[in-house]
Amino acid sequence: MDDDVLSTPGHLISLAARGFARLSESRLKPLGFGVGQLPVLVALQSGKASTQRDLARFARIEQPPMAQMLARMERDGLIQRTPDPADGRSSRIVLTKIAQERMPEAITALFLGNREALTRFTDAEAGQLADLLKRLIENLDQIASAKSL
Repeated sequence: MDDDVLSTPGHLISLAARGFARLSESRLKPLGFGVGQLPVLVALQSGKASTQRDLARFARIEQPPMAQMLARMERDGLIQRTPDPADGRSSRIVLTKIAQERMPEAITALFLGNREALTRFTDAEAGQLADLLKRLIENLDQIASAKSL
């Protein structure tokens, strides 16, 4: 690698991430979704999380921004909260019917965007890229965890 900071993996990944975010946002906005809501929508749809704390952990964001996002999603009719029968201080969060109905189209649009962005990649290259990015994310998570101790 040369000394050009704009050619470093970190900078190039940042540019790619912003490009994917713009592409995804343009396709999700007509459905009433935002790209930042994607982890929450997927976690709720798949049953991987149903509380604010679990959603924050799943999406890898802090509690205050998650609370703000959930408030906007509730205002926009995408989620609803119900009291948690096991913990009166907590609530369970579920997708509304309208969000559930829009999710298949949103997922289709996102997969299409990924296919378009990877047009000149072979399936093997696309798979390798995903594997490398997952490993990079694991490394970054370990570094962040070590610094927070």
